[in-house]
Amino acid sequence: MFIDEAKIYIKAGNGGNGTISFRREKYVANGGPDGGDGGNGGNIIFQADANARTLVDFKYKRKYVGENGENGSKRNRSGKSGEDIIIKVPMGTILKDFESLQPLCDLSKDLQEFVAVRGGKGGAGNQHFATPRRQAPNFAKSGEEGEEAEVILELKLLAEVGLLGFPNVGKSTLLSAVSSARPKIADYHFTTLHPNLGVVSIDAENEFVIADIPGLIEGASEGVGLGHEFLKHIERTKLLIHMVDASGCEGRNPIEDFDKINKELLQYSEKLATRPQIVAANKSDIADKEIMKTFLAEMKKRDYEVFEISGVTQKNVKQLMQRTYEIINELPDTILFEANEDYVNYEAIEEDKFVITKEDRVFIIEGKWAKKIVNSTNMDDFESLQYFQRTLRKSGVIAALEDYGIQEGDIVSIYEIEFEYIR
Repeated sequence: MFIDEAKIYIKAGNGGNGTISFRREKYVANGGPDGGDGGNGGNIIFQADANARTLVDFKYKRKYVGENGENGSKRNRSGKSGEDIIIKVPMGTILKDFESLQPLCDLSKDLQEFVAVRGGKGGAGNQHFATPRRQAPNFAKSGEEGEEAEVILELKLLAEVGLLGFPNVGKSTLLSAVSSARPKIADYHFTTLHPNLGVVSIDAENEFVIADIPGLIEGASEGVGLGHEFLKHIERTKLLIHMVDASGCEGRNPIEDFDKINKELLQYSEKLATRPQIVAANKSDIADKEIMKTFLAEMKKRDYEVFEISGVTQKNVKQLMQRTYEIINELPDTILFEANEDYVNYEAIEEDKFVITKEDRVFIIEGKWAKKIVNSTNMDDFESLQYFQRTLRKSGVIAALEDYGIQEGDIVSIYEIEFEYIR
């Protein structure tokens, strides 16, 4: 089954919590805090795999969650970090953010990796909060939550040459003649229902990859027929071999067919429409001489290089492949997009970011920062409560509540904590 697009949910592991602990050893008085740090959460990493051919695995599994970091323990022992999850995808897979459709990475080389979401940082144990004045801190920091995202995986085949043309012009026949690929061949439209790849060997040391793209019809750029579902698979190619049925045996006009296909390319992508093309006038062994003559004259006027071929008898096929190889060696690699190294596919959470809503006389504060502060506060410890109150003022929460119109006696709710506002 050929699957070339999938949407999945990914979440990195949460960081482990720091621990509250104090040394308890015989003959050691006031040993001090020795709570260890939590381990970091595991990342979600995508890796290109030369042995993978399709995204079919993601049809059945659509959720990937990283391993959480372990909590710290006593005697300054840090928790173990969560294992990274490596998700293998075919070479040629592009990752996009589901919300913005922003490309995140283009995994086009074997074993190339991309860290899609990062695990949360482990929380600090109470050993880090000891000061000359606070010698027995009874609080620690909780681990941070791992990043999460919905991403689209889109496979665009890694082929240097694409076979382009209407259904039933002989693309599959040509592919089977020049490579070891064995696509389904029959005398009816849409025999090819998914792209086929073949490797063309010029000699013992030189070869290139060619893709037979399913036939197009008018309106393909708008999704008609097989539509742009398959047009994307020629975006990586350096060169297009545009095949036409030059025989006229089905009553078709090869010039009109040539123009219709190029119109679809232009409507789908202006960049793709400028891709170099070689024209393969197929079925030349049975072609009407006048139709062929007219077609060749028109292509010469437009400055296209044309090969009169026959996929069945293999007339001029070897010459076509040799010329194709010469051209692609002169062309640069096709870059689908320039990756933005600074782009982050999740919303950055700033330290002072929070949201305030009001229900009756209850002011509700939400946000990852607020949740982290609550989880790091020991409500039974006076010093920890003081730290909590100072943090609310320093971060601007109290000022924001006052701007919102909070009155003395109103209730403030921050996740599991509720307290009465007093000026």
